[in-house]
Amino acid sequence: MKKNNYYIIILFLALFIYSCIESKKIAEVSKEDYLQNKYAEILQVNNSAIQNMKLYAFVDEWYGVNYKYGGLSKKGVDCSGFCSILYDSIYGIQIERTTQALVNKINEVEKDSLQEGHLVFFNIANKKNSHVGIYLTNQRFIHSSTSKGVIISSLENPYYKQNYSKGGSLQ
Repeated sequence: MKKNNYYIIILFLALFIYSCIESKKIAEVSKEDYLQNKYAEILQVNNSAIQNMKLYAFVDEWYGVNYKYGGLSKKGVDCSGFCSILYDSIYGIQIERTTQALVNKINEVEKDSLQEGHLVFFNIANKKNSHVGIYLTNQRFIHSSTSKGVIISSLENPYYKQNYSKGGSLQ
């Protein structure tokens, strides 16, 4: 009788562990589906356009972080700091820390040829290439704005359309 109880306990534990592993897999798939649905809606694209789940998990984690000049943390981050953190975390590439240094390191492309991960630059307050963000898709980019913190904006927004300078990939 004791031997049968032992086998029952072992079987129960095995089933419990298996169900935990399967639950974790389901939770991971659900999180990916959630992010894919959320950012497809925000970016106004089909779900299939949201492929880089590591990028969108990062975007989701940093979205809404306040702007802080010189900041490099979730307590506050500036535009070039945000780009630096994103590039290191997502692409494993350490990039220049200032917008002025970054602008000289890109292979410029036409605005309609921008691709996910390209840097986009703006002339803000009559300062040439004084703001930087990272292109996502469908004319949308993520950046740390002085007024709203880390947000997704459209290149078609009149303010950004008027102040757009250039964009492209890193050399």
